[in-house]
Amino acid sequence: MKFAVLDLETTGHQPDDDIIQVGIVVLDEELAVIDTYSSFVRPNGGIPPFITRLTGIDDRTVENAPELDEVMMAVVRLIGDTVLVAHNVGFDASFLNTALDRCGYGPFVGRRLDTIELLRILYPSLGTYQLGSVTELFGIRHDRQHQADSDAMATAELFAACVRKMRELPLLTLQRFAGIIPEYDDLGWFVRQVLDWKQTQTSVDPDAYAYYNQFALKAGDWTDELPPRAEMEESPLENVSYEQYLSGVKSRFRDLFDRYEEREAQDQMFREVHEALENDSHLLIEAGTGTGKSLGYLIPALYYGIRQEKKIVVSTHTINLQEQLRQRDIPLLQELLPFPFKAAIFKGRGNYLCLRKFEAKVNSRDFASPIDDALTASQMVTWLGETETGDQEELNLGSKGAEFWSTVASDADSCLNRACPWFRRCFYHRAKHEAGLADVIITNHSMLFTDIRAEHRLLPAYDHLIVDEAHHLEEVAGKHLGLQLSYYSLVQPLTRLVKDARQGLLMALRVKLTGEDDEFAQAWRETIDELIPALAEAREHWDKLFELLHGVAGKGGDSQDNAQTVYRLRRDRMPGDWETIAGVEANVYAALQPAVRKLDKTLSEIKERSDDHAMQALVTDLNGCVKDISRARDDLRTFIKADKADTVYWIETGTSGRPGRSVHLFAVPADVSGELREYFFNRKKSVVLTSATLSVQKSFQYVCEQIGLSGQEEQGRLKTVQLPSPFNYREQALVIIPRNFPVLKGANGDERFVSMLASSLAEAARETNGRMLVLFTSYRMLRHTYDKLKEELSDSGIQVLGQGVDGGNRSKLTRRFVQQPASVLLGTSSFWEGVDIPGEALTCLAIVRLPFQPPNHPLIEAKSEMLQEQKQNPFMKLSVPQAVIRFKQGFGRLVRTAQDRGVVLIYDTRVIETYYGKHFLYSLPGPKIEHMHLDKMIPRMREWLAGGHRKEAEA
Repeated sequence: MKFAVLDLETTGHQPDDDIIQVGIVVLDEELAVIDTYSSFVRPNGGIPPFITRLTGIDDRTVENAPELDEVMMAVVRLIGDTVLVAHNVGFDASFLNTALDRCGYGPFVGRRLDTIELLRILYPSLGTYQLGSVTELFGIRHDRQHQADSDAMATAELFAACVRKMRELPLLTLQRFAGIIPEYDDLGWFVRQVLDWKQTQTSVDPDAYAYYNQFALKAGDWTDELPPRAEMEESPLENVSYEQYLSGVKSRFRDLFDRYEEREAQDQMFREVHEALENDSHLLIEAGTGTGKSLGYLIPALYYGIRQEKKIVVSTHTINLQEQLRQRDIPLLQELLPFPFKAAIFKGRGNYLCLRKFEAKVNSRDFASPIDDALTASQMVTWLGETETGDQEELNLGSKGAEFWSTVASDADSCLNRACPWFRRCFYHRAKHEAGLADVIITNHSMLFTDIRAEHRLLPAYDHLIVDEAHHLEEVAGKHLGLQLSYYSLVQPLTRLVKDARQGLLMALRVKLTGEDDEFAQAWRETIDELIPALAEAREHWDKLFELLHGVAGKGGDSQDNAQTVYRLRRDRMPGDWETIAGVEANVYAALQPAVRKLDKTLSEIKERSDDHAMQALVTDLNGCVKDISRARDDLRTFIKADKADTVYWIETGTSGRPGRSVHLFAVPADVSGELREYFFNRKKSVVLTSATLSVQKSFQYVCEQIGLSGQEEQGRLKTVQLPSPFNYREQALVIIPRNFPVLKGANGDERFVSMLASSLAEAARETNGRMLVLFTSYRMLRHTYDKLKEELSDSGIQVLGQGVDGGNRSKLTRRFVQQPASVLLGTSSFWEGVDIPGEALTCLAIVRLPFQPPNHPLIEAKSEMLQEQKQNPFMKLSVPQAVIRFKQGFGRLVRTAQDRGVVLIYDTRVIETYYGKHFLYSLPGPKIEHMHLDKMIPRMREWLAGGHRKEAEA
């Protein structure tokens, strides 16, 4: 068997585009290179500029290249009896067959293998499958990306690495692949080839894996795990003062890191967090980038928790920060601290794989999409041999994989607990057990509120809480203390029950009951036959209801920037057809109520009378669906009533798909400060809240009012601290405001504004050779600017990347931006925070508009009305503080380390022309701020950036 690894460069992605370069590397069965071929190809027309920028191939490169006929003659000779391999083989094979057809040859009909598919199933935790990124991760030399000969050789080495990994997998894993991937698929054929080979080899050391139910697992039995200091007779901090402990930690820091320097801000944070914990008081502490915030609270928290034998809970907003703590900060502390400790990551249950569900799905090959689901399932089979946590964050699932995950994720309603054959290996119960043993539990804001709603049955009992990224706490509280309902809230569990005449949990139960000799089996089957039309009727009413809701929102709603329509329900003036809607909701309720009751009764009877494990598991899954249906039914009734005075009700609709399917319903408390005070600040002994952005104009008044801390400082229960920045912003950041820039009209700007913006951004991008991030508040304006900016920069070699245009995934776009330094990245909401681009990759940050929330959003409207009733100014009390905190987050993208240096351009002249503009500028951490005419901006940037380079040279 030989493999021909192919890569083509083309003039575009359409079928009638031309091939301009071919690269082929031939490997033998032992994966050794036995032949290579590469050639440029003369195309029929010119090479587009964007292809030249991507590949470095221009018209002059190919003017003397051979014609396609000559190149295809050589290609046919090489690929005749081989398996074709490529990175995204569908693309290359399609172009190859078009070229073969043009030259009078028959198509390539042999086997094809795709290195992207191989990477996906063999390296399930890879963050990217982009060739350049993967070769860098694998240490494969790949100097000329997007040139066919270099790409083909890199792909060949990548393919060889994949085949070797596949050959090293346990026999059981390969057998699972063979049972999952269809034999008619070329990948399925190849898996069986490797499996046949593996069966001739000696078996691998079984100690490398735990084997259970025909799966090879890395994680063993969690019930054997002991507390971190089980063998120590007394606390390691018994006679150690905090000062001694801290001095020892710093000493070990110096031993580990030659360039370690104490930071005043971090030292102060060590003191403040320790005092808050010791004194049972609350602390609001603003700590900017570079403070070392995570260690600033973890080091004192571990001292206090271990010495006092108290559990500390740390909550973050983003999973990114949870993962950073897991992968970077906790391992570092395990090196630094002179005693063993345990930190456990504990997330919402849906983040963990349910092994029982996964086994059932794989054994029955219950795949909605035969190929894509088979790849996802195979990916997860490999992952089971590598993961100790079962946390989906480790997997690169892709959009279709996320749908598959939802069917195999752990959930409370379908859990068998100790009756489950997988219980001692269950990832969720492992995480819960570890949290029970841990000194520090790292969770997220969502989980804090899920635990409250579950009456504190999820997290271990705790009195000391540290909230990182605390500026998001109020927003998350609103989401979790209210309700959210979508079209799919009922449709998904109904579909799991009855997918079609043969598929679905009810169908599976009916089949299973056919083989039961219980006297009730016939009656149960008859009940199922009655339920199916009743559930179908409920689905029809549900569809009609959501179409009506879509119509209501469409007629009276406000259009939002992201193409959504938002309609707020007001109790004093409900829409005219609300009675009709309430009538249809009553039909939904009337159809579901008896169906749920009958199904509940039937399942209870079966559970009581059957000893069969498979039957028990099936009944448990059905019970989960019944609870989901009941929840959706009850939430819908709550929403349709819309009768709580302190709650904001609204409908959001999108434009995609059939009317009704994009409808989301929300009921959110307008003010959660009372609940936060009740659940946390009155109940917990100490809550430490920290973030880089908590203050507005050096005051914490706004955040205290929002989260329920007003008056606590006066009572001596709260201390507020703003730490000094460790960076010299005066030297590291120059803010320029072009004072004669036109005033922005409307949310999306007029034609003149967008044209001038694109022109100015292009000039700045040429000056910095890209390395520029542009922050928008409107997708629409981003798209308009994107086209004009791309045109302005078309001859400069600087690429433009746009969120929602070149992809929606923030991590992938940021990675592309860093890998291609001559780039301008345009981003909206998610790019204002959480994006970390240190070093020279980012030299210029442009803020197009101050990030005010849309004033017509129902929640903002309701909060504003409450403030007006209190005779307060909603703009100054709510809109400005919200926007200032967001603005500070955006500004924080530029300077990430003490070495970073760059320019911030603010195109919204309101910062210097309005009475409230000073709130934004005064809240910044002390950069140099200048305003000037637009034509002076580029020379000033050039002068300032050159000054920085001179200083570096002198140093």
